[in-house]
Amino acid sequence: MLERIKASLPSLAPAEQRVGKLVLEDPRAFAKLPVTELAHRANVSKPTVVRFCRSVGYDGLSDFKLKLAGSVSEGVPFIHRSVDVDDKTSDVAVKVIDNTVAAFLKYRNDASFFALDRAATALAETHGHGRRIEFYGVGNSGIVAQDAQHKFFRLGLNTIAYSDGHMQVMSASMLQAGDCVVIISNSGRTRDLMDACDIARKQGATTLVITCSGSPLASAGHIHLSADHPEGYDKYSPMVSRLLHLLIIDILATTVALRMGERLQPLLREMKNNLRSKRYT
Repeated sequence: MLERIKASLPSLAPAEQRVGKLVLEDPRAFAKLPVTELAHRANVSKPTVVRFCRSVGYDGLSDFKLKLAGSVSEGVPFIHRSVDVDDKTSDVAVKVIDNTVAAFLKYRNDASFFALDRAATALAETHGHGRRIEFYGVGNSGIVAQDAQHKFFRLGLNTIAYSDGHMQVMSASMLQAGDCVVIISNSGRTRDLMDACDIARKQGATTLVITCSGSPLASAGHIHLSADHPEGYDKYSPMVSRLLHLLIIDILATTVALRMGERLQPLLREMKNNLRSKRYT
């Protein structure tokens, strides 16, 4: 909810922006104070406080305070950090969408384009030398690894994805200098992925890690692509963090495809033509 308010501020009237900033400064206090005190602190009228609540998608001040109190208390465990137990379907839809959009905008502002460029260069050079590119992940991150393998496979790269810890360790043991492995993890603390990363480095492969900052995995790879979102890996289903991982993979795949240049176009056209027979006309 707070990310949603932060993302909405630029589109609000100046007086409503002051109310929004008051919410962000101390959301717990805002949820408890009467409208008279809120209007005084924000230097606005009482109707402006109500208008702000409606401008950001709530029925009024009472509805806004109720949802704010629930948001500050960390949402519903194991489901989604932004939703509350009494939310209507429309509330859930708006919160999930807004939370995702806010996370994407935050990533756009915070992303290390230098790290993304290094990662794309490493992948392009691995392909240019005819070496292997592997993707590792477990659980939800294993699905992201499969999606990554599919995207790069379509570009004609020699790729494979593993979501089983034993297979990751065995495959990492066979990597060589010039190969590249992309390791994806929401928590950055999965033991199997840490083991596979260490083995791949010892074998001389380039290791790219997509995970949260400050985690053990973040410092274990050669190149760290941070995917930070306040979605506790031990408490909530990794929804937005998973989408951030997919977004990073899309950025890398698009960048590598552009670097491959015109020689990629005939391959993609041939693939399209061969797939036409698989579809109804």
